[in-house]
Amino acid sequence: MISCSSSIFFFSSAFIFFITFISLTNAADTLTANQSIVDDGKSTIESSGGVFELGFFSPGRSTNRYVGIWYKKISTRTVIWIANRQSPVLDSNSGVLRINKGSLELSDGNNVIWSTNSSSDSNAGTVIVQLLDTGNLVIRNGNDSSNGQGFIWQSFDFPTDNLLQGMKIGWDLDKGLERSLRSWKSNDDPSIGEYTQRVSRNGYPQMRVSKNSVVQFRFGPWDGIQFSGVTFSTQKLDFQLSLVRNDKEIYSSFGITGNSDTVVRYLLLSDGSIQVFSLDDQSEKWEDYLSVQRDACDQYAVCGAYGNCNNTKSRNEAACGCLDGYVPKSPERWRSSNWSDGCTPTTQFDCRNGSDIFVEYSAMKLPDTRTSWFNQTMGLADCKKECLKNCSCTAYSNMDIRQGGTGCLLWFNELLDIRDFKDTGLKFYVRTSASNTEANRGSAKKKGGNGIVIIIAVLVVVAVLIALTVIFLFRRRKVRRRMRRRRGRLALNPQTDTRNDNESKDLELPLFDFQTIANATSNFSLNNKLGEGGFGPVYKGSLGREQEIAVKRLSKTSRQGLDEFKNEVSCIAKLQHRNLVRLLGCCIEHDEMMLIYEYMPNKSLDTFIFDKELSKVLDWPKRYNIIKGIAKDFGLARTFGGNETGVNTVKVVGTYGYMSPEYAIDGFFSVKSDAYSFGVVVLEIVSGNKIRGFFNSDDNLNLLGQAWKVYKEGKILDLVDEVFKESCNESEVLRAVQIGLLCVQPYPKDRPNMRFVVSMLGNDNELPQPTQQPGVFHDRRMQDSDTSSSMQGSSTSNELSITVLNPR
Repeated sequence: MISCSSSIFFFSSAFIFFITFISLTNAADTLTANQSIVDDGKSTIESSGGVFELGFFSPGRSTNRYVGIWYKKISTRTVIWIANRQSPVLDSNSGVLRINKGSLELSDGNNVIWSTNSSSDSNAGTVIVQLLDTGNLVIRNGNDSSNGQGFIWQSFDFPTDNLLQGMKIGWDLDKGLERSLRSWKSNDDPSIGEYTQRVSRNGYPQMRVSKNSVVQFRFGPWDGIQFSGVTFSTQKLDFQLSLVRNDKEIYSSFGITGNSDTVVRYLLLSDGSIQVFSLDDQSEKWEDYLSVQRDACDQYAVCGAYGNCNNTKSRNEAACGCLDGYVPKSPERWRSSNWSDGCTPTTQFDCRNGSDIFVEYSAMKLPDTRTSWFNQTMGLADCKKECLKNCSCTAYSNMDIRQGGTGCLLWFNELLDIRDFKDTGLKFYVRTSASNTEANRGSAKKKGGNGIVIIIAVLVVVAVLIALTVIFLFRRRKVRRRMRRRRGRLALNPQTDTRNDNESKDLELPLFDFQTIANATSNFSLNNKLGEGGFGPVYKGSLGREQEIAVKRLSKTSRQGLDEFKNEVSCIAKLQHRNLVRLLGCCIEHDEMMLIYEYMPNKSLDTFIFDKELSKVLDWPKRYNIIKGIAKDFGLARTFGGNETGVNTVKVVGTYGYMSPEYAIDGFFSVKSDAYSFGVVVLEIVSGNKIRGFFNSDDNLNLLGQAWKVYKEGKILDLVDEVFKESCNESEVLRAVQIGLLCVQPYPKDRPNMRFVVSMLGNDNELPQPTQQPGVFHDRRMQDSDTSSSMQGSSTSNELSITVLNPR
């Protein structure tokens, strides 16, 4: 009897095992807790309609083994998803895929090398894995009959390089989950490659393609119907690429209208190009359906800030031009077709009187929306008014072209990645000064022939008047020059009077007349322009005998008055230091105020730090010596009283980004404001990145935030400039970064003074620990609003919401 019972038990167990084995070899669509898929070339699961199959495979010429999903009925295997793309099974026939405690796990015979890391409140024994006819691999409760609702895990949340119908690229805001496409490295290597396609949710959402985190191409913002900055090879009316934005999700997906049986897949290739394929039912081969077309102008920000790209079809080369009211920032580079420096405004915005105008552009690819704000219920007229309220606002447009145009989209700071776009381009309005004749070019044309006649007549009258007065002016030239010099001395030293000219000599500062400086700078030609700061432009000039000068011309719209100018001249005239540019003289004539400096042909420190080639000259020992040298000389160019530790001012002057929060926001500066600016400079020298323009898109951090992050994680070398990483002394780098973070603490009381900074740099004593995140602006931007007709936290004309960072 025992023998008979044993035989019955043996055959029963064998029968159950046989049934289980048959279910896998016959490729059922599910995998249960007591089943597994092994790498034997036969074990797979297949979707119920026979569309997709999951199993082990090797791509191209590789011998590595991966678990993937491919089309079942196509002879040439087309893989659309891979589980372990970063962790291949190295030994064939050793891979096992099974369910363990509610998670799907892949092992190589010894160790688990990939897992879904999913969990469920339900009994783990009831969890099953199912391959759907959509290509989605899901984990769900086997007792759940809701048919697709409440998946524990799904492969559609973790796409590789293929996008199928029903898949999404973008953000699940409730889960904090981002879905993005990532290319293969090559046809033989499916691991994560260089290119990523994702939906950016900074500002107004947009889709872009990046190479190693550097943006290469934008699709342009969604205009309510399509992505407005992308061209496809052919116009397929049944292909619809769309964007969905609500409180729970921001994502892009595609659909095929009409013939729903058409099989289409969207692929990000290893070279960064995008191709859409359709399946031919007869030949069972993939055919080109459409592709994203890109030319030289589609390279991200090829023309720099405020530059517009117009592609020349004959040579497929980008031709850049500045927007009206803007001129090339580097004319010499611009003439040699190096447009990366972009353009700069010819005249500063009139933020006080609100007299700025907007130039209309049509059929354009709208600028990058990462620093934008939008409101879907605001009209275009109110949108313009809102832009004028904020001095950092540079352009505006409708955000939706339907119903004649609705919604408001505002841009702040620099306008990047603009091009002529005849196919799906939109209309937008760029801010410029009303006094700019180039910006008024369009209105001048409308005046017609009568306007031209009037202009000619006025010019003739002016010429006659000049001819009648030139002799008189010539005769009085010497007298006027002496008078101007006397007025200049009196202005610089109010205690000087006509009875004691010797006292004015204490200043020992030559005074130049306006005409001499105008001649030296070729009448302030754009070709002589070196740059522009918060107080006005700087020009290169020559006084003869090979004496080159740099002229700082105070802008007429600058907030610096005569008193501040006299203070600056008086202070600088009394200073002589090896790190200061020598002041040769000044000019005070009528409403003109200028400083004449010695020209520095070797350029400034930032040129060497931020230039990719010149930065190689500065190894770590040199940079550390520079940091210590700057610390000894760092300070405000303003004199406090003997009993004062700080001063309040209603005029904030300086470079935004380097100013301490209390000074930029409240106008309060002190000796601790120096420390903040010094800390920013230290982090720039260590990282090789400017405080302006640095942005870590993965963590949404600026330079200060990135420095704080790597410091807290103990990964200081991640911040170090690559050009000197091998030559750096890690302990010195850590010390420099720690001192920099101490200097940028949000509250002045937590910062060291500069004397203590010099001491910390000069010894090896233990440093205090920075306790708080760096002092940066928080909650100062207008808040996004999708539903409200009014702006939350509406800004006023004097609110510092988003700041243009211009070097002084």
